[in-house]
Amino acid sequence: MKKLVVFGAGKSATCLIDYLAAAAARYDWSMTVADGDTHTVTEKTKAWPHVKPVALNVTDGVLRQLLVQEADIVISLLPPSLHFLLAQDCLQFGKHLLTASYTDDAIRALAPAIREKGLLFLCEMGLDPGIDHMSALEMIRRIQADGGHIKSFSSHCGGLVAPESDNNPWHYKISWNPRNVVMAGKAGAQYRQDGKTAALDYKSLFQSNRTVNIPGLGPLAYYPNRDSLGYIPLYGLESADDFIRTTLRYPGFCSGWKHIVDLQLTDETIVYDTDGMSLQQFFSQHFDRFKLGAAYDKLISAEPLFRVQMEYLGT
Repeated sequence: MKKLVVFGAGKSATCLIDYLAAAAARYDWSMTVADGDTHTVTEKTKAWPHVKPVALNVTDGVLRQLLVQEADIVISLLPPSLHFLLAQDCLQFGKHLLTASYTDDAIRALAPAIREKGLLFLCEMGLDPGIDHMSALEMIRRIQADGGHIKSFSSHCGGLVAPESDNNPWHYKISWNPRNVVMAGKAGAQYRQDGKTAALDYKSLFQSNRTVNIPGLGPLAYYPNRDSLGYIPLYGLESADDFIRTTLRYPGFCSGWKHIVDLQLTDETIVYDTDGMSLQQFFSQHFDRFKLGAAYDKLISAEPLFRVQMEYLGT
């Protein structure tokens, strides 16, 4: 009997747990889901009697390694900083590993040992990164096989709210770790444009005038996604003049988020004691601290959509 072990039962894990649980029942696989929150992992697995929930502090090496040792395939949906713990265990015990996160330098350094052991470590197996890689390479290889030459490459990808559920002024809903929504883009982005490296800092990233027309949806905004340059050799497009990977959002989200960044609401240098504090009290305290009250008043007077967005958040 094949054994699957999934580490992480957060927001991003729900659909995968249900999908794998259904497959496990169909193919007579064994399946375990481990998470640090006992209530969450129990709730996410209760519909599947054959799936075993385990409460686990992932830094507990003894229990973590016991779960890895009994697995045929390990799937990590933990925060990116914790994947390396599982990568080391999988390498030690000869187990295959799948993750949805970007490949970081620490895991990349394990590549020779992974190959030597004949293991499969598949990272970037989500939507973005993941499905975008697969669809892009399928098109690139087809064009090259037909004798074509690619001079410009743009990949636009993103999780968008279904039209029937689009009921807030941000035109966005959180389906992954909320902190990661705030952190997205903080490192800025770099890509290739007209044969040269282009770079944007965090404050310049969320310009809603960068749009691409999507049939059936109309214009969507996009912002450049992290470091596109590292994917140029992986895609075999060294001779392309333009190469960019982006994240798609509805235009109202990007325009509003740019104002959020400008108002330093994603700043992490100040830690607030928010116990018992309403959102309105938090915003007032923040604007007072950074002397941004006048700038905020000017913004919401000039941009009605941003006023509605902030009212929705509780200001």
